[in-house]
Amino acid sequence: MPVPDVHLILPADLIACHECDLLQTEPQLAPGETARCVRCAAFLARNPPDSLDRSLALTLTAAVLYVLANIHPLVGLEMQGRRVEVTLFEAVQILWKGGVEPVAALVFITALLFPMLELLMFLLVLVPLRLGRVSPRLATFFRLVRSVQPWGMVEVFLLGMLVSLVKLSHLATVVLGTAFWATAALIVVLTLAARAFDTRLLWQPPMPELAR
Repeated sequence: MPVPDVHLILPADLIACHECDLLQTEPQLAPGETARCVRCAAFLARNPPDSLDRSLALTLTAAVLYVLANIHPLVGLEMQGRRVEVTLFEAVQILWKGGVEPVAALVFITALLFPMLELLMFLLVLVPLRLGRVSPRLATFFRLVRSVQPWGMVEVFLLGMLVSLVKLSHLATVVLGTAFWATAALIVVLTLAARAFDTRLLWQPPMPELAR
């Protein structure tokens, strides 16, 4: 006998657990609440309070910190009354002129280029959302932002620099510049911005309060 053609219509708010694949209805979450899988208790979703405004404010703060991290000296060395300071871009130039072009290119891409691209693309997602202009293209663009994030290895660069400075500390006095602390703050603020953003806003219709 021919099998009848049956079309199964699933609820729009049905989600699948990324751990056990259980299909379940996403509950309505109050600000600050989280949802977990009823089978394996895996994290499913959260509703951060004031998600959009907090994410936008933190991203703008991160943009200011990024500028500070690139115009002020990153680190300085004092030895025999002389003090030498260098910015991040100058460090890249020194590496390039020193004959280690691959290392210079790697530092430029991971510590300068990709963090800047991440900030710009995150703003290009948040600003239209704040203005109430929700577009299906924003979700695709946000996936691109997420694909860029792993390449912004500012924390790895900072850790590597600290290891090098510890080894130099017995030869000269190490002075951490304004850019060093701005870079450290940048890492924290970017993490908080990503955590505060509710990705469900990309697929929800614009709220009246966002269109004001």
